Amino acid sequence: MRVLLTGAAGFIGTATARELRRHGVEVVAVDLLLPEAHGEATRATPPPDVHVLDTRRAGEWAHLFDGVDVVVHLAAMVGAGATASDLPQYAGHNDLGTASVLAAMHERGVDRFVQASSMVVYGEGRYTCPDHGDQVPGPRTREALESGRFDNSCPVCRAPLRWALVDETAPFDPRSSYAASKVAQEHYAAAWARQSPGAAISLRYHNVYGPGMPRDTPYSGVAAMFRSSLERGESPVVFEDGGQMRDFVHVADVARANVAAALAVSDRAPGSHAAYNVCSGHPIGIADVARAVAAGLEPRVTGQFRIGDVRHIVASPQRARDEPGFTAQVRPETGLARFATEPLRV
Repeated sequence: MRVLLTGAAGFIGTATARELRRHGVEVVAVDLLLPEAHGEATRATPPPDVHVLDTRRAGEWAHLFDGVDVVVHLAAMVGAGATASDLPQYAGHNDLGTASVLAAMHERGVDRFVQASSMVVYGEGRYTCPDHGDQVPGPRTREALESGRFDNSCPVCRAPLRWALVDETAPFDPRSSYAASKVAQEHYAAAWARQSPGAAISLRYHNVYGPGMPRDTPYSGVAAMFRSSLERGESPVVFEDGGQMRDFVHVADVARANVAAALAVSDRAPGSHAAYNVCSGHPIGIADVARAVAAGLEPRVTGQFRIGDVRHIVASPQRARDEPGFTAQVRPETGLARFATEPLRV
């Protein structure tokens, strides 16, 4: 089996390339080495097996698709976006990059595609009221947040809503540049699958962490930010009350999910597109994440907030378990404790 892997030198890409090769897969590695994801050392001396190429110009290097069975597309601008000025970069690298890769695949007769999507396509998570069932809360107001009322309220009775697991049937509700681009990528994949025809899988990663994660930048994840605080001798800073629930999934499990999808997509019918949550299946509060990463150092819970942040987003792992057969192996409390001393990307 031969896989063309974009974003191959990145945090998730490096782990995925290693896992593919462990399964005896030949990997054609491509990465643009964007500064937002790669330090100066990596960009100055790229890995020798990586083709330094731009997915937005995939038509110019379409010969690399010859003989490829599956494309695993991880290359992207990541993070929520530092400012609205990032919009063109997300649209370019994520939207145009994906469209260009799919067009090159069509031209070269490659008809199997796996791509990285994200939990951010959902926006807010799923909420229930004990008395009124599933509810869709409105935006949290500045007044409520300033007064420390962080939980969403039932629109009927105003009681605090409880979080529930989000499955892949939840509607899209993108709330950032990155989220909008991930929704677009899924739509491109579905359109390509019908038109080409081909088969596509989109993997909705939840909060990925682990060795090789980029250091503290506007584009890195909260786990890396907590690590950076620890290295500065500072307590991790936690917004709101720290009770925000998330799913943290180890990068080794994400790599296993990518390989499972690459193997499974070969058996899917032409014209099909499926999406799967990639998560640990073990929800954890943000304050507990900070405690685990900070090796017992108590976090500083500030009550600060960002307008537009979601309160809870916790995934259901059931569909991924049932179909491509992926189940995470690393529980957050174990993986996050190890992450406290694991190397970060420089």
